[in-house]
Amino acid sequence: MLKIGLTGGIGSGKSEVSKFFNSWGAFIFDADKEAKNIINNNKLAQQEIIKEFGSDVIDSDQNIDKKKLARIAFQDEFHQLALNSIVHPYVFKKIDSTFEKIQQKNKHNCFVVDAALIYESSADTHMDYVIVITSLLRYRTERVMSRNNITRNDFLKRVSLQWPDEDKEHMADYVIQNNSDLKNLKKESKKIFDSII
Repeated sequence: MLKIGLTGGIGSGKSEVSKFFNSWGAFIFDADKEAKNIINNNKLAQQEIIKEFGSDVIDSDQNIDKKKLARIAFQDEFHQLALNSIVHPYVFKKIDSTFEKIQQKNKHNCFVVDAALIYESSADTHMDYVIVITSLLRYRTERVMSRNNITRNDFLKRVSLQWPDEDKEHMADYVIQNNSDLKNLKKESKKIFDSII
């Protein structure tokens, strides 16, 4: 079974492409969701995070406060790297075990890892293909601002911590440009999906 990496910066439209792929028979492993799940529920990972970042990241119930953690982790590249080096090995383990299960069930035409940091985490080396979704910064900003869950400054800070689209495009097997509407995004996604599967 093919293992495909699907990546793109915050607000690029990666989640939409994931939904399309899923409707065409792909199994979607949401790596960002899994990372949050690990931070929330994995006691070992939590201990490592607290050891790394100190009591600044915990709430009054001694649980990790995701807002506090995000404030610290996204302040610069060094802190983000520290968090990723704790969480990513757990995510990779989960990708491998899920892939084995899905392969045995044989109900899907491919296994897609939807992750913002495919290249930054070196997960690309474990994929058969990597698809990068790119979009102009103004469209990305509009999309993220319309969701209304982070400030413009936080958004721009996160963009600055991710690799530039140009770098990812050079490394990608396929690139989907998302600078139009949803209909066009679906058409471009289908073209690539059909050429791989």
